Amino acid sequence: QVQLVESGGGLVQAGGSLRLSCAASGRTFSTYHMGWFRQAPGKEREFVATINWNGYSIYAADSVKGRFTISRDNAKNTVYLHMNSLKPEDTAVYYCAFRWSWSNEYEYWGQGTQVTVSS
Repeated sequence: QVQLVESGGGLVQAGGSLRLSCAASGRTFSTYHMGWFRQAPGKEREFVATINWNGYSIYAADSVKGRFTISRDNAKNTVYLHMNSLKPEDTAVYYCAFRWSWSNEYEYWGQGTQVTVSS
């Protein structure tokens, strides 16, 4: 079992910045990839960004490219989402997710952290 705990959400004005953190614990002794997803009210959950086990492969959704950066600190089993130039449309619950490096499916999910961007 793997547990994920997110933190760092909150209320910010448009144009501001936030950094989300997601700490993994439990059976994290093998290589794994991490991702961030978000879900706005009345919308389906959408992909935001992903980072592979060593941090060398990163993908981000077009809607956040150039504004959001995903990174990880394997010594701390923590992945980050650095969000800059936030827009009201970025308002959502943000979830981190975990998948083993040999799997295409995200198996574990965090509880979510609310990000609200005011105009």
